[in-house]
Amino acid sequence: MPESVSLELGGRRLTMEVGKVAKQASGATWIQYGETVVLTAMVASKDPIEKDFFPLQVEYREKTYAAGKIPGGFFKREGRPTEKEILSSRLIDRPLRPMFPDGYRHEIQIMSTVLSSDKTNDADILGITGASAALMVSDVAFPEPVSAVRVGCLEGNLILNPTIQELDDSDLDLVVAGTDSSIVMVEAGAREVTEELIVKALEFAHTGIRQLNEMQRELVRLVGKPKKSWDVKARDESLVKDIAGAYGERIHKANWVAEKHERQTALDAIAAEAAERFAASHPGTEKFVKSVLNELEEKDVRRMIVKEHRRPDGRGFDDIRPITIEVGTLPRTHGSSLFTRGQTQALVVATLGTKVDEQRVEELEGQSWKSFMLHYNFPSYSVGEVRPMRGPGRREIGHGALAERALEPLIPSDIDFPYTVRLVSEILESNGSSSMATVCGGSLALMDAGVPIKTHVAGVAMGLVQEDGDVAILTDIQGVEDHLGDMDFKVAGTRDGITALQMDIKIKGLSSALMSEALAKAKKARLHLLDKMESAIREPRPELSPYAPRIYVMMIDPDKIREVIGPGGKMIKKICAETGTQIDIEDTGEVRIAAFSGADGDRARDIIRSITEDPEIGRVYQGIVRRVVPFGAFVEISPGKDGLVHISELEMKRVEKVEDVINEGDTVLVKVIAIDSEGKVKLSRKQALPEYAAALAAGEIQESAPGGDRGPRGGGRGGDRGGPRGRRPEPSRR
Repeated sequence: MPESVSLELGGRRLTMEVGKVAKQASGATWIQYGETVVLTAMVASKDPIEKDFFPLQVEYREKTYAAGKIPGGFFKREGRPTEKEILSSRLIDRPLRPMFPDGYRHEIQIMSTVLSSDKTNDADILGITGASAALMVSDVAFPEPVSAVRVGCLEGNLILNPTIQELDDSDLDLVVAGTDSSIVMVEAGAREVTEELIVKALEFAHTGIRQLNEMQRELVRLVGKPKKSWDVKARDESLVKDIAGAYGERIHKANWVAEKHERQTALDAIAAEAAERFAASHPGTEKFVKSVLNELEEKDVRRMIVKEHRRPDGRGFDDIRPITIEVGTLPRTHGSSLFTRGQTQALVVATLGTKVDEQRVEELEGQSWKSFMLHYNFPSYSVGEVRPMRGPGRREIGHGALAERALEPLIPSDIDFPYTVRLVSEILESNGSSSMATVCGGSLALMDAGVPIKTHVAGVAMGLVQEDGDVAILTDIQGVEDHLGDMDFKVAGTRDGITALQMDIKIKGLSSALMSEALAKAKKARLHLLDKMESAIREPRPELSPYAPRIYVMMIDPDKIREVIGPGGKMIKKICAETGTQIDIEDTGEVRIAAFSGADGDRARDIIRSITEDPEIGRVYQGIVRRVVPFGAFVEISPGKDGLVHISELEMKRVEKVEDVINEGDTVLVKVIAIDSEGKVKLSRKQALPEYAAALAAGEIQESAPGGDRGPRGGGRGGDRGGPRGRRPEPSRR
């Protein structure tokens, strides 16, 4: 029979139900929060598989019907996962994976599916709690519940599980997952908040986490299955002792080699010798021998750190690897930087585009446009490996999203800087913290491109080793310290505060005091990095690259848009062709002109102004003769607007035939002398002539009285303007 439990959380009812659907899965939960519904089902293989890693697969999917939509595009069904779905899959995987017991090798597949979306409550955190609950009620060896909540901050007040709308105005978007006793995963974006606020928010989140964990335990009491026992392969302890005796000291010496590749070469030589040595006496134990050597390496590195207070590369706990910085590395890009920290190197390139370069994002909450994006690439040569060339994987997408989150709060508003900005990070060398190197390199590249960010953003990865009651917090961890340590804690921000945070913890019982210490050390390291970055480039370049487009923004009367576009887009295409510009118009009357020279941009603006402005009595225009008639000529003074020059207004003397003075196609100066009640424009060529002005000044003639009964209606509305990149209505594409 279905069983359910519920509670009030963040002002809304959250219900977890088991036994209603997906009953053939090993475990399944149906979670409803508000009107958002997530089904999470997990299946475990009956028998363990022969792998040297824990085979866990997590998938998160959002069905478009959940928000009452039909998928766009040619194929009307959901296809490859979106970036949001990939990031949410990672978000679920990260807190669950460390919880499984060592040596557990049953294959686990977890599927979280969003079935209903109220566009108010994000479903990603429900996926974490639902996956844990499914594991808890199943017979899988999952030890204790893990739950997740989101924390926002509005006007200094912390909010548990803020709505999607509240997050738009929140200074903090913090996702926290944990057990009753400890936090196991943190993911955050922020608008330069303090370290103290982060610690307070983590403690605040833990209260909600404990409530959700208690709900899971209640479900277990109601419908939980007995946990299956699982066997760990018996170890040949005598062989373990022989391996340790033969190679323990040599592994210790190899761990003292500071350079990554030299160290790994020494360890590989030990592994090859050990495999050959024990192949005859213990056939078929190659993998076991390798795993024992890895254990010896891990124990030695951890002991070396906590007991000898020495890191594998010889640094002190708070030391940052040597840093070199170069800006303007690439001659033809809009902005570039080369950031190197130890054996981690990122080449980051900035490109400026126009509104048509914005990325359209389709989500359950609706369609939106991104004008800032960061893409991260991790080629195999960066770690000296050979791998197939494929598209970006979950790691690349996750690291890019973290770096983008760190830099996004500093990107100027769309009004102040009307460009689409793309950063691409090419990791050329990696030995830890390449995502944080991307943050530093990205900040440098933005300034090199002339993007008016107010200050630099820097990032650093912190680590932790806890062994036999001793604890070591490490600054700027490298690859081996990340792999063999107990915490990977990435912190990015400015001098004023934190902009992004990501933490994964492998141990229990991380206290607030320890968290505060890690954040304080991260701030000290961040300030050191900012000093180095400011010495390379302190502020954005005053001028954009000559290869970057210039974007001009002007406002016109929305009623005039159709005149600028013309029938079938004929007019706007003509303007673009004549000036070599790209023009975008929104329904609000905002016009954006992208040009590669100021002259082209000015010409396009003048043409648009001439189209949208009403003719002004007394103003002189340069026009083109479009048609000659016996009584005068029709002259186009702006695209789509013409007026009549009567034969009597062609010259200061009498004209017998119009063609004696002007012909079709001629360019002439004319003056608007009248606009009648129907809007017809009367022009004069003679009053635009210099000799007419001279005669008028000398009093030899009197100025003709303007005809018509309507005066000038003024120029275009609003003029040019510039102004923070913020949320705006979906732009129309013209």
